[in-house]
Amino acid sequence: MSIERNLPAPTPEGGLNRYMQEIRKFPMLEPEEEYMLAKRWVDHEDTEAAHKMVTSHLRLAAKIAMGYRGYGLPQAEVISEANVGLMQAVKRFDPEKGFRLATYAMWWIRASIQEYILRSWSLVKLGTTSAQKKLFFNLRKAKSRIGALEDGDLRPENVTRIANDLGVTEDEVISMNRRLSGGDSSLNAQVGSDGEGSMQWQDWLEDESANTAADYEEHDELDARRALLTEAMAVLNDREKDILVQRRLAEDTVTLEDLSTQYKVSRERIRQIEVRAFEKLQKKMRDLAKEKGMLETA
Repeated sequence: MSIERNLPAPTPEGGLNRYMQEIRKFPMLEPEEEYMLAKRWVDHEDTEAAHKMVTSHLRLAAKIAMGYRGYGLPQAEVISEANVGLMQAVKRFDPEKGFRLATYAMWWIRASIQEYILRSWSLVKLGTTSAQKKLFFNLRKAKSRIGALEDGDLRPENVTRIANDLGVTEDEVISMNRRLSGGDSSLNAQVGSDGEGSMQWQDWLEDESANTAADYEEHDELDARRALLTEAMAVLNDREKDILVQRRLAEDTVTLEDLSTQYKVSRERIRQIEVRAFEKLQKKMRDLAKEKGMLETA
């Protein structure tokens, strides 16, 4: 028996409004009840307890998923991916850490949605630098901060401001805005077509000004990953570290030819060092993540 059994599933045919109404039937958990359910799952793999934790947080998953409505993808599928992230969070949740499941689950839900979006959008179109990915996932928020959510091209002054804020070129801002604007939908569009009681998109949006807990968790997770990378880099010698940074971690990567000239070895030797260094770094990061409880050990 698995925790996925009998979960409500959003479908285009059934209507999202009907799904939203259905998941509202599941009660929220009190802290003590959540702790006991989590202990039953951790200690005894009680799937009934895990299932109850999942269903009580389906509203959270749906609410986060609504924040990704502007990527031109079926909203039912985005919510389904959010639920996948939620289930992963429940499976890995440690109640002894001292925080609530909702705080822990936010990162897993967002990660699952973003992975789905990146799979659905061509990485060739998006670009592969961290700055371009940051632009992809933060453009709408940046536009919201300066009151530029209208459809169509951005005003030049807004393009300049966003480019500076996100560390990308103005051309990249213009290109990404045109790409994403095509899939946007009105905030006043109905979530479903069930007649009386239907909700609008804006009814399900998070109040970002009051979402300090989510912001804290996102920044905390990013800081934790950066610290993990820094710690793991110690497994590399100076040459491996320099080659890996220049080949994979720098915004403007260096060619094998340039590095072969710098180190006075063949391009193939540089490639071998790069691959070995990356494998060593990956293994060290996995080991550290397991030690720190950031990764499932099973």
